[in-house]
Amino acid sequence: MYVCLCHGVTDGQIREAIYEGCCSYREVRENLGVGTQCGKCACLAKQVVRETLCEVQSSQASLAYPAGFAAA
Repeated sequence: MYVCLCHGVTDGQIREAIYEGCCSYREVRENLGVGTQCGKCACLAKQVVRETLCEVQSSQASLAYPAGFAAA
């Protein structure tokens, strides 16, 4: 889905930027230009960034311990 019509940025591109190392909305904005022209997409872009960062963090947390390891 298109998030930023001014720059033609999709939610997939925002997610990919997070997967490639962007750690904040600011970094995504600097890399993709989302939210830098009219600004109407900023709320949705921030939501996509937030959701994707949460997904990445939860997937990393599940990898923190091997399957047979039980934390005390």
